[in-house]
Amino acid sequence: MFKRLLLMVVVPVVLYHAWGQAKTPDIALAASDIPAFEFSPQLSIAEDPIQEAVRGVPAIRVEEYTVTPVAAFQVAGRVLGARHYSADREADLSPVDLAMGWGPMANNTVLRAIDISQGGRFYRWYTEKFPIPRQAITQHSANMHLVPASREVARRIAEVESGQEIRFKGYLLQVQADDGWRWRSSMTREDQGAGACEVVLVDAIETL
Repeated sequence: MFKRLLLMVVVPVVLYHAWGQAKTPDIALAASDIPAFEFSPQLSIAEDPIQEAVRGVPAIRVEEYTVTPVAAFQVAGRVLGARHYSADREADLSPVDLAMGWGPMANNTVLRAIDISQGGRFYRWYTEKFPIPRQAITQHSANMHLVPASREVARRIAEVESGQEIRFKGYLLQVQADDGWRWRSSMTREDQGAGACEVVLVDAIETL
């Protein structure tokens, strides 16, 4: 009998090749055509991320990828984990995954009862005794694949550490590769398991 309750949030993604630190992000010039917006004054680590559908925001080409913004997105929360990648296809666009928590999952008292890990583009948590309901954990945390919109944003993302309170904004994405690969962001905070992560084009990121 298992003594430990276990929940896995597994988020497979597609995309390939390394993003070297010395390489200027190929997305930067194309991303300059995407309209920016300001952080909402209602954005808070105590609240859910803010998401709004968009129309008319242009798709952009990044080498063999067509990148389409599908929703404006902003989140404030605690970093539950930061994992860097360089040798997989995902790293063509997304060199860092951040596991983010907001609301009760930004509370340190709650987090002390939950073990969190990342690897292979997955986010996992487990607990021996739930400090909050299971559903509250899944609805207030997510693994997010960050696509920097500029070299400066890439640098800031690379410096993020677990435990920090941050906020970032940009667009949820759909990605179509010329070879047929598709990469689609989750569009809800209610899902879990495969496909439940957000793929975010980040144009601004700040430490709170």
